[in-house]
Order: sequence, then C-alpha cells, then structure tokens
Amino acid sequence: MKPRVNRFPTHHGYGEVKVSRYMALYVAQLGWIALGVYLYRTAFWPSTCTPDNLFEAYACSIRLPESGQWREAALLTWLWSTPILIALEISRRVGRSQD
Repeated sequence: MKPRVNRFPTHHGYGEVKVSRYMALYVAQLGWIALGVYLYRTAFWPSTCTPDNLFEAYACSIRLPESGQWREAALLTWLWSTPILIALEISRRVGRSQD
C-alpha cells in the first residue's frame, strides 16, 4: 500500500513572508481607505446632522441609514468597523512581541 502524502503542512503560517504578501496587504489597505473616502464623499448626511470633523461624523453616523440608501448604510458599517480592524491589528502585533 502506498504511504499517504500529507498535502497540508503542519506548520502553516510559519514560513517566510514574501513581498507578494506585503503587496496584497497594502493594496487591500489602500482599497479600504479609498472605499471609505468614496463613501464619505457620496453619502447623504441628514440635514439635522452634518459633520465637520471625524468625531462629529461618528456622532452623526447612527442617523445615516434613515435615507434608506446603500451608500449611507455602507458608510455606517465602514466607520464602525475600521476602529475594530485597527484594534485587531494592534492586538495581533502586541501579542506577537510577548511570545
């Protein structure tokens, strides 16, 4: 009987990080920021709450879906998911230095 070949490495994720992974990461980050800029510029803010800075945008963001349009709902999602993604990346990097 032929021995079974393990097609999947047992140490997945411990290999050398090549340039293509960095490029994919940076392209994805630039795309995420570009998406946020596009949504921020094209979204319709309610007349009772028009933000002038980032802090006001978060305060007014809960009222974005009132218009029922997809851009406003997507901007709300983008605004609130971005800090979570940043916190996850920071915790990943801090957790790595403790090992």
